[in-house]
Amino acid sequence: MKLAMIGFGQAGGKIVDKFLEYDQRTQSGIVRAAVAVNTARADLMGLQHVPEENRVLIGQSRVKGHGVGADNELGAEIAEEDIDEVQGAIDNIPVHEVDAFLIIAGMGGGSGSGGAPVIAKHLKRIYTEPVYGLGILPGGDEGGIYTLNAARSFQTFVREVDNLMVFDNDSWRQSGESVQSGYSEINEEIVTRFGILFGAGEIGGGDDVAESVVDSSEIINTLAGGGVSTIGYAAEEVEMQNSGGLLSRFTGNGGGGTGEDTAHTTNRITNLVRKAALGRLTLPCEIQGTERALLVMSGPSEHLNRKGIERGRKWLEEQTGSMEVRGGDYPVKEPNVASVVLLSGVTNVPRIKELQQVAIEAQDNIDDIRQESETNLESLVEDDEDELDPLF
Repeated sequence: MKLAMIGFGQAGGKIVDKFLEYDQRTQSGIVRAAVAVNTARADLMGLQHVPEENRVLIGQSRVKGHGVGADNELGAEIAEEDIDEVQGAIDNIPVHEVDAFLIIAGMGGGSGSGGAPVIAKHLKRIYTEPVYGLGILPGGDEGGIYTLNAARSFQTFVREVDNLMVFDNDSWRQSGESVQSGYSEINEEIVTRFGILFGAGEIGGGDDVAESVVDSSEIINTLAGGGVSTIGYAAEEVEMQNSGGLLSRFTGNGGGGTGEDTAHTTNRITNLVRKAALGRLTLPCEIQGTERALLVMSGPSEHLNRKGIERGRKWLEEQTGSMEVRGGDYPVKEPNVASVVLLSGVTNVPRIKELQQVAIEAQDNIDDIRQESETNLESLVEDDEDELDPLF
């Protein structure tokens, strides 16, 4: 699937940069064009792979390139005011060559959480291609204002895109981990999962041909209908052997395509599908009630079989209760076999309810503090006998 990616804000720009690096490393052909938009000049300068002409600094007349300081209302206002500057970069994208737009943003800050819904609304008004969002939720330890930003942005962003894929930092940060190393690993996790998903069907040439092709239409149909999506992933390492070819733990020690090997491969594929769907999702949720799902199995073609993929697809149907479950394989010359499960239209998501509740409490707390501050300031500057007259 060929995408035009737009990274909004610091997190969005870094993830788009990481996608470009992944694309170059794997030759997957996912990113047809990439744009990074920010109100902070330093964040744009720190990117390594996004072309300089596609780095758009907005809000210069208001924030002078210093960012919006986690004020996502200001971020949204600036995105509206400077939409023509963003459109100028998008005009250079060969839209006729892309299958969809993907807007990526951290939802806790100011520029991304405020600006991403604005650009989504703008793109949907102009183009016929689907517009998807990839929103990154802040960790609970990042503070109330970031949680409030995320809750408000989530509520807006999900209505403006054709589907909102979500990654929850809270489920991925390790305890005791530094912020820098934590986010670096998180970005790698994001790119790995979405890289396999969107890379399916984009492999060109070579000897590996998918038995059951997953192309862009399968992804688009799975994401159709809107709502919120989450991604599951599980992988099994494939060991290289000197005896020639690939002989792995995944297929056992036979390597000759015997009935025992085939049964073993089928069972292990099914296990990987279960691990992907029931393990650590990008947004933890109950998979029962999922509206649509897509299974992609990637790896060397000799370690994939139709029977295993079909059995995994049927298991997903049973677990989700959905009759709209698609599946296929994505042959790649990588030293592992991986299962990626896209669950679209999920509704039983405790993290979102928790986010909203914390945000409401944070908003009430901020309002109380502001009101108390005004009262305290008034008591400080006003004289008790009201004998002083202000200048104006």
